[in-house]
This record gives sequence, structure tokens and C-alpha cells, in this order.
Amino acid sequence: RNRNEMNAKEFFYLVAQMREAQKSYFETKDRHVFMAARALENDVDREIRRVRAIVNAQEEPGTT
Repeated sequence: RNRNEMNAKEFFYLVAQMREAQKSYFETKDRHVFMAARALENDVDREIRRVRAIVNAQEEPGTT
């Protein structure tokens, strides 16, 4: 497994961490918390793009 790839459990914990950071930001409006939440959002978005590319490739005709 490539070290940049996540399994489902790792993705779950990443999303949970992102949501906690988002909630913390909305409670505090702290700039540093905002930056941390944005970094986590970027990580989540990157993983979604990675998995979406895999799913799309598997759904192409002739790949099954």
C-alpha cells in the first residue's frame, strides 16, 4: 500500500478530526484553528479525489 493511501478507518478518523476542528473554529473564530481546519479539509478532499479516480476507472467499460 502506498503511504499516501488511506484505508476506511484512517479516512473516518481524518473526517472526525476535521469536523472537530471546524466546530472548534465556529466556537472560537481563532485564525490558527481555522488554518488547521482548512488543512484537514484539504486532506479529506485529496483522499476523495484519489478514491473517486479509482472508482471511475473501475466503472469504465472494459475494465471489469
